[in-house]
Amino acid sequence: MSDSIKPERIDAAGRAAVGECPVWHAKDRALYFVDIPARRIVRCDVQAGTRTEWTLPEQVACFAFDSAGTLVAGMDTALYAVTLHDAGEARLGKLAAPPFDAPGMRFNDGRCDRQGRFWAGTMVQDMSLASAAGALYRYDARGVLSAPVVDGLVTQNGLAFSPDGRTMYLSDSHPTRRLVWAFDFDTETATPHDRRVLADLHHYAGRPDGAAVDADGCYWTCANDAGRLLRFTPQGKLDRAIELPASKPSMCAFGGDDLSMLYVTSIVPASNATEHDGCVFAVRPGVQGLPEPEYGGVLPVA
Repeated sequence: MSDSIKPERIDAAGRAAVGECPVWHAKDRALYFVDIPARRIVRCDVQAGTRTEWTLPEQVACFAFDSAGTLVAGMDTALYAVTLHDAGEARLGKLAAPPFDAPGMRFNDGRCDRQGRFWAGTMVQDMSLASAAGALYRYDARGVLSAPVVDGLVTQNGLAFSPDGRTMYLSDSHPTRRLVWAFDFDTETATPHDRRVLADLHHYAGRPDGAAVDADGCYWTCANDAGRLLRFTPQGKLDRAIELPASKPSMCAFGGDDLSMLYVTSIVPASNATEHDGCVFAVRPGVQGLPEPEYGGVLPVA
């Protein structure tokens, strides 16, 4: 089950305190990701070995591109449209804000479904409180933010969709939860239903963090605190594990021209950090990924 694949560290990507939300943008053949506490979006041209960064006025945790290259981003206080200009200049326009149910909340993990609707969840940033005030929201192509679609979440994570879009995956990575769920997903009404446990990581090392689905329909999750990537089949069977040099992998995304590379961000732990923690890694797992869906609405360009 454990693979002997050797991950490659992408030194050009630099090091992030909390690296998250890797997104391969095929139109400019580059990997984008965020450093949450630094309020930073990073672009890495892996082939050229170059890096560009933009610092925003709030923490940014998740984002997706639209067809014009504008971002819809989940941040501290709201969803924003973000236009990235040259020389590190970013301009923002507020789109919608959920009714945060507790102090100290922000958006966390998010991405678009196969139909182009942007989904993002919220969390209380102080994880020691174990507050279940978090919820999952949908921002549709008309620019309408839904009421909570899934609530009672502590640390929302692991959002992903099956190749046919008819299964939605979601996890809660808090140490008290450590669960990955699968939902049947109505693609017309954008309604998840019939929730069941896909994987209970109490039976494995680590906590389920960010995730990606491959072309075979299998679910890859970053086992935070365990330094591994885990692949679960749609039936919930763990069939592969890949060791990583960083102890806290945070999210993974397929990229490269043929989507055969799996890029993994990571977090610097509070203690016993190594030179690898906070870095971005590339893994070639022998399977292909799926193109990252774009937001299907029209975002204001600033």
